[in-house]
Amino acid sequence: MSNHAAPDFKNPVIRWVDSRLPVFSYVYAEYGVFPMPKNLNYFWNFGALAAVVLVTMILTGIMLAMQYTPHVDMAFNSVERIMRDVNYGWLLRYIHMNGASMFFITVYIHVYRGMYYGSYKAPRELLWILGVVILVLMMATAFMGYVLPWGQMSFWGATVITNLFSAFPGIGDAIVTWLWGGFSVDNPTLNRFFALHYLLPFVIFAVVALHVVALHVVKSNNPTGVEPRGPQDTVPFHPYFTAKDSVGLGVFLIVFAFFVFFAPNYMGHPDNYIPADPLVTPPHIVPEWYFLPFYAILRSFVDGWWPYEVVFGWWASAKLAGVLAMFGSLLVLAVLPWLDTSKVRSCRYRPMYKWAVILFLIDFVILGWVGGKPAEEPYVTIAQGATMYYFFHFLILTPLIGWIERPKPLPASISESVLQKSAAK
Repeated sequence: MSNHAAPDFKNPVIRWVDSRLPVFSYVYAEYGVFPMPKNLNYFWNFGALAAVVLVTMILTGIMLAMQYTPHVDMAFNSVERIMRDVNYGWLLRYIHMNGASMFFITVYIHVYRGMYYGSYKAPRELLWILGVVILVLMMATAFMGYVLPWGQMSFWGATVITNLFSAFPGIGDAIVTWLWGGFSVDNPTLNRFFALHYLLPFVIFAVVALHVVALHVVKSNNPTGVEPRGPQDTVPFHPYFTAKDSVGLGVFLIVFAFFVFFAPNYMGHPDNYIPADPLVTPPHIVPEWYFLPFYAILRSFVDGWWPYEVVFGWWASAKLAGVLAMFGSLLVLAVLPWLDTSKVRSCRYRPMYKWAVILFLIDFVILGWVGGKPAEEPYVTIAQGATMYYFFHFLILTPLIGWIERPKPLPASISESVLQKSAAK
């Protein structure tokens, strides 16, 4: 706002409201003339796409909650009623169900973009940590939502995952009993998960608001990692990035609509269309695809595996070690700003770290692949190798490369890099 005149609203109602509650001036400053680096590419669309999906999930979730019955004897049938009898209930559920996958896709790409271009470095550390908090809240919300249809995979997924907390010595059994609301996964569990699944999206929305406020304080990073040096390096958010985000949104909605209308169950599990039965254990219990990399890390820790024996074997069971590693895989993301010792942000000018980040992406995909496979050879060995590389990347490779790497020369400004790129064409 400091570089632009205050908005002169022509509409008298808007002018009257804004003089008493300056919401329109705020929108004008933060989403109209807000200066954005002129060289942002389409990877910067995914934050806005994630926000669109979040609002979509909240709205469809509220409408589905009006028809859902959180009781073990009626939950499965109430979901089937939504699909068959409620007007456009099938559409609401498929949007909500596939929206969870789309939410994780956009957020995972958003996080990876931040890793590749160094968006976690100073002064954006708190912005990055808030993003990790959002990811953790998303995982908790998605897990509880997956339990609500009360199918076979819902019930057994809840049983397996909540039982993990029993690995904590002394307090583990008490935590599990508190989560269940009793001594098994039953009606109190379903009621608690329904209440929390309804509540947590609003918590996510609040943290997203903080994330956006932090972004507008420290400003957006860009592909060069060089801070804007003046007005020549920036353009107003509107119309440049509203137009660019609209193009990305259009493409995203086409992909989203394809899954909703043509492959609604592609990313789900067929066993969840079987009513929950505590007496019949599915042959292969797996979580939703977006949890699979972390599930693979959890299952990697078994007795006899030397990294487990060296690091945890003398004080923790394999089950506890797996739980700690799974949570540690998220915690290590939060401390990434302090693990990276390089002063250069973008991988565009870091030839060694660029390949390390690409290898990390491949490793993450491998973890997701083996997480969906049975806990048998060769998948256990592959998962263990991929788990080792996951932590090796963050704890050893990232600081080491920062010390030994010789980055390419940085451009003097964003405009210089844009002009150099145009000249190269």
